[in-house]
Amino acid sequence: MLFKQLKDNKNILDTDFNTIYPSPLDDLAGLHFSPITVIQDAIEFLVQQEGTRVLDIGSGAGKFCMVGASCSTGVFTGVEQHEHLHLISKKMSKYYQIKDVHFIHQNINTINFSDYDAFYFFNSFYENLDIYDSLISNMEINRDLYHEYSAYVYNQLQNMPIGTRLVSYFSYNLEIPNNYLLQSSSHEGKLKMWIKTT
Repeated sequence: MLFKQLKDNKNILDTDFNTIYPSPLDDLAGLHFSPITVIQDAIEFLVQQEGTRVLDIGSGAGKFCMVGASCSTGVFTGVEQHEHLHLISKKMSKYYQIKDVHFIHQNINTINFSDYDAFYFFNSFYENLDIYDSLISNMEINRDLYHEYSAYVYNQLQNMPIGTRLVSYFSYNLEIPNNYLLQSSSHEGKLKMWIKTT
């Protein structure tokens, strides 16, 4: 019902949407999952034509991809390194019969960005800097991993063709190459739209 309402462009509260997830994910969703209004603004910018291949970098429990696939004509792939979050994504998308959404259980540094057209990044690697209220019970601080993953994303984005679109949310912009030009920002400056220009 929720996804049909989204497809019909009806307003859904995040608190209602997040109840599809088991505890404690539903309790932490407000901190770790993108709000629906943010997702809708992001996909309006990212999906420029039917079949646009969007990669969610660090997809968590799959909210961005599932909402995106329900609200647009894009094809969404989420990559997540934590198996239990990946399995929840797969289970939810299958249960709600969401089309044009795929979830990959891999580390980001195994993904070839050239397989995609557009990208969404919600500060996915911050879990390596701050484990407070983490979705992962055994996380440890690892600044080296944070910088390694950020550098990988930076290099992959840098090699994408001119016109590539990127949306970042709550990002320090370390992953964003200088040849991406900021087009707009919203949601108190936290949501930023970028296009590769050179």
